[in-house]
Parts: sequence; C-alpha cells; structure tokens
Amino acid sequence: MPRSPRPMPTQASPKSQVRRQGVDGLTAAERDRPFSRDAALLELEERFASANPDQLPLFAPGPAGSFSPLLGGLSPLSARSSLDLARAWYRRELEQAGRPSNTIESYCYDLVVLERLIGPKAIDDIDQTDIARLLGDANGRATRKRRLTSARRFFRFLIDDARVLRLDPTEGHFPHTIPLRSPVPLFSAEQDAFLAAAAEDEAWSLPAIWLMLRLGLTRAELLALRREHIDLADPAHPVVFIFYNDAVKRGKERKLAASTEFARLYSDFLEDRSPIDLLFPVGPQAVNGMVDRVREAASIQKEVTPQTLRHTFAVDRASAGATVEDLLSLLGLADDARNRASVDRYIKLAAPPL
Repeated sequence: MPRSPRPMPTQASPKSQVRRQGVDGLTAAERDRPFSRDAALLELEERFASANPDQLPLFAPGPAGSFSPLLGGLSPLSARSSLDLARAWYRRELEQAGRPSNTIESYCYDLVVLERLIGPKAIDDIDQTDIARLLGDANGRATRKRRLTSARRFFRFLIDDARVLRLDPTEGHFPHTIPLRSPVPLFSAEQDAFLAAAAEDEAWSLPAIWLMLRLGLTRAELLALRREHIDLADPAHPVVFIFYNDAVKRGKERKLAASTEFARLYSDFLEDRSPIDLLFPVGPQAVNGMVDRVREAASIQKEVTPQTLRHTFAVDRASAGATVEDLLSLLGLADDARNRASVDRYIKLAAPPL
C-alpha cells in the first residue's frame, strides 16, 4: 500500500519560538526569568519573589563543579541573611551544644515573636528600635526579661560565633532591676573552724570546700573539675583551670592561682581517692549536704551554702584591695550592669567600719 504523505510542518507558536531562542542564545538568568506577556504582572511577581525568605538548599557547589550536601541543610549565613535563616542556624548551634529542649524552644519562640513584630528584615537591619518593640510587647517583667535574654544571646552568637555582625542592637536595653540581698560571709574564725571540720569529714570535703572558699568556685564549677584541670608542675604555685563545655558560658573560663596549702591537701586527696577523671563524682545535693554537715561539725549557727563560701571569698579579696574589675575576672562574671551591682556588695562589705 502506498504510504501516507508526511504532514507538512506547522508554523511554530510565538511561545515555542521563545523557548528555542532561550536554548540557543539566552543566559541562564534570562532563561529562568518567568514568561509573561503582561509587564506589570511580571514586575509584581518578581517583587513578591524577592521578598521570599531564604530557602534552605540541600546541596551547594563543591570542588570541580560538583555538588556536596550542606551541613544541616542550611545555606551560608551572612549579614544580609533573613532572621528566619539566622534563627535556623542559631537553633542548630543550641542543639549541638546540648542545650535543654525547653530552653531551645523558648529562645526560638521569642525570635519568632520578634519577626512577627518587625516583619521580614535582614539581620543587620535590626536595630535598637526593633528590640524596644519586642520588649514593649511583653506583658510582664518575666516575659520582658526572657525576651531580652533570648535576643541578646542570639545576637552574641551572630557576633562572636558566626562573625557575621559587628553591632549588637540589644545594647542599651537592660532587664528590670531586682534588689540584691547583702551576703552574709564567714568571718575569719568561722573560716578556720570550717576548714578544720572539713579535714575531719570525708576525704573529698576539704579540697572541695577549699576550692569554693579560697578560689570562689561555684558548685557547678566544682563538680566539673577534672584531674587534668589541676596543674601541679610547680607545687609552690599550683594553678586551677576552670573550663566550660557550653559555648555560651566560655566567657566564664579562667585560671586561678592556688597556694602551697592547696598543693599539700590536694596531694593527700589524690593518695586517698586517686580519681581518674572527675575530681568529685557526686551530685549537687551531695555538695549541699556535705557543706551543711561540716557547718554543723564546726558549730556554726548561721546558714552556710556553697554560695556562702563564694561570697566569703569575694569579700576577702575585696578586703585585700581587689577592684570591681578584679572581682569580675576572679568570679568569672561578665562585665555588665547587673554583675557590677552584685560585685559592689562585696566592695561595700569590705569597706572600713564607720
């Protein structure tokens, strides 16, 4: 049978001509541009597209034009990144640092509230007025304080860790003033009695109390001490290093000069217990119970806690001439208005009697 004649080619539509022309000669940007016969509609679409939040691509260009997965699926962070993207990076940082889930949710929720109040903004466009709006929207002192803490730690992450910002818009904002009680330290005779009673208690009691009373360690810092954190290379000048696993608290890290008295009692402790890693593998309540047990053995009637021992150290250093700046460094405190007010209590107690 004779074959049917081949159909004649039809004239290409204008839209197909545009597609062919794109393959033949347009740039990638021109080829990706939406097609529209209405210039006003196209402009409107492009305006909305530019307002979209940063997307989180799964792959990024790698060596030799290959594509490699981005860590966590997040695009790179910069000063012009959206608050939404920066919040995702911050959440990932908190999760990797092992922060409690309720803390992470609280911090991130406050940043969501900030974005709801100020609208979509690049992180380097957020200013003190925006933070004032966040704080002014709070319905109580506790909420305001939490929001300020959330925002401040977020921007410190962007400045200190991510290094994409230089200015902190939370500067100048402070939490409500909460009156601080004057501490009641141990007097000299009470300190001697306390150390003597500790020497008669369990083997770990004396070095633990000495570190809190003579170097001002907090209970948490005491329980985090490891054998490798004590440098006895020069027994006449031992050094105690305070380290933090939490990146947020690494500003509290410091090294403290101990004494020959500590070198002696610490050596005795090592001979008795010989810890492999943690010096004091007990819980916070065990420290509280030990301190109260020693207080009772020393016949001291007033309340004594681990914090009392730290207060006593600070007052003694202030009496020896330590300034506010010295005390902030010795105690591992940030130089802010709240901590300065706290340290001023020690300076006042150390002043000569009227």
